Amino acid sequence: MIRRASFAVGFVFIILLAGSSAIAADLQQPLQPLRLPALGSVQAVFAPWDDIETEVIDVIGSAKKQVLVQAYLLTNKKIATTLIAAHRRGIEVNVLLDAGQVEEVDSSVVQQLAAAGLPVWLETRYQNAHNKVMVVDAGTADAAVITGSFNFTWTAQHKNAENVLIARGNPALAARYAQNWERHRQDAVPYKK
Repeated sequence: MIRRASFAVGFVFIILLAGSSAIAADLQQPLQPLRLPALGSVQAVFAPWDDIETEVIDVIGSAKKQVLVQAYLLTNKKIATTLIAAHRRGIEVNVLLDAGQVEEVDSSVVQQLAAAGLPVWLETRYQNAHNKVMVVDAGTADAAVITGSFNFTWTAQHKNAENVLIARGNPALAARYAQNWERHRQDAVPYKK
């Protein structure tokens, strides 16, 4: 049984450690901490009890415009298949991965994503590009952000203790995460097959 904890977050403020919700002209400049009013809903999901994998797949499947992926490790075949399916139905899907993990982990799905035509970049600037984020339809009323400890792997669902927050209906939050995604993409190198 899937246990879901959905919260209306009306009066809660989310504190982010970076700038404004507007896309900055120079993404390399330090940004000031920002508090955004909480909007929409937040769903808390915990593995191994809850099916985080299915929740992530459902959010990707609901995309109407764009999916931005920022992952330390992506080996989950079901999530990869869903990203490819979204791309094939005309959704813009862009992927950032930690270069070291792509190099070291044979089960990375990076080759399948690239072969399907998804743009993939590798982060090389950091010891660990340790983000685990998906941003869906940033800038729209249906925007969603997935973030937490959950690597996009089979092991994260079936062997680990993990958590994910899925924030829906907060365009400013999604725009902020999309801005951060773009900052990282500018420092990343395109994946070469």
